[in-house]
Amino acid sequence: MKWYHSWLFMGKLFLHIMILGLSLFAGGCFGIANLFSGDSKKDVVDADLLATYFDGPKVRPGVALQISVTASGLTGQAAKQYFVDADGYITMELVGQIKCDGLTLVGLQQKIASAYKEYFLDPHVTATFIYQAGGGMVSPWGTVTVLGEVNKPGPVDVPSTMDLRVTRALQLAGGATGLADKANIRVTHCDKDGKQTKTVVDLIEIGKEGRPDKDVLLQAGDVVWVPMSWY
Repeated sequence: MKWYHSWLFMGKLFLHIMILGLSLFAGGCFGIANLFSGDSKKDVVDADLLATYFDGPKVRPGVALQISVTASGLTGQAAKQYFVDADGYITMELVGQIKCDGLTLVGLQQKIASAYKEYFLDPHVTATFIYQAGGGMVSPWGTVTVLGEVNKPGPVDVPSTMDLRVTRALQLAGGATGLADKANIRVTHCDKDGKQTKTVVDLIEIGKEGRPDKDVLLQAGDVVWVPMSWY
C-alpha cells in the first residue's frame, strides 16, 4: 500500500501546484516567484490594481446599491435598488446611465446629485451598498484569496465589518484538509504602494496555546497559502 499513498500524495501536490499557478497567472498581487521570496522589500506590483482596495470600498461591476433621491418640491420617493452592470454603469430615472465604477459612495452621491440638478432644485442623494454574505453578491469590501490545502480554494469575501481573520477565512474556504501544514500558514499582504509583507500563522499555537492575537487580520487583496505537510 506504500506505493498507493505515494501516488496519492504526488497527485495532490501536482493538483495544487496547478491551481496556484493558474490563480497567480490570472491575477493577484504577486507572481509565483515572489510567493516564496524572502526579500519582500523588492516585491513591488501595479499600484493602480491595488488602489481598488484602499481609501474605502468603491463601486465596481456586480455591486448592488440602494439609492434615494430627494429634492425641494419633489415628493418623497422610496429608495430603489440598482446593480452595477459589467461596464460600470447604473441606469436611473430621468438622468439615464451614470458611470460609477471606481467611485466611493460619497463620490457617487455627488455625481448623481449633479445629474439631477437639471431637473430638481437642490437634490439630495443617499447611496448605500447592499450585500448579503452567501447570497452570490459581490462584496464592496473586496476579497481575500485562499489557496493550497483547503477544501474550497478561491476568493473569500471580506465582510462589511472588515474583521476577517485567518481562521475565519479558512473556515469560509471549507477548512484545511488532512494534509495541511497548520503550523505554517503563509499570508502575503500588499500595501498601498505595492510592497509585500509576508507573515507565517501557526494555527496550532492559536488554538492549543490560546493566542488569538496571532490570528492575523486580513485585508482585501491578501493571499493566504496553506502548504502541504511533508510528514
